[in-house]
Amino acid sequence: MRARLNSLYVRLAILLREERGDVPGWVLITLMTAGLVIVIWALAGPALGNLFQQAIARVSGL
Repeated sequence: MRARLNSLYVRLAILLREERGDVPGWVLITLMTAGLVIVIWALAGPALGNLFQQAIARVSGL
């Protein structure tokens, strides 16, 4: 039983060591997503601000 657990532990350790993932790819995806959010926010921010101001003006009756 103990030998089987040791064997399982060794196989698990090898799998975890080999599974590193694609770190540069994830960094690139994260940076590109942040860039898209910034661009969309810059383009849509003023329009959304105006929309919000109009909604508040209609609700408050000004």
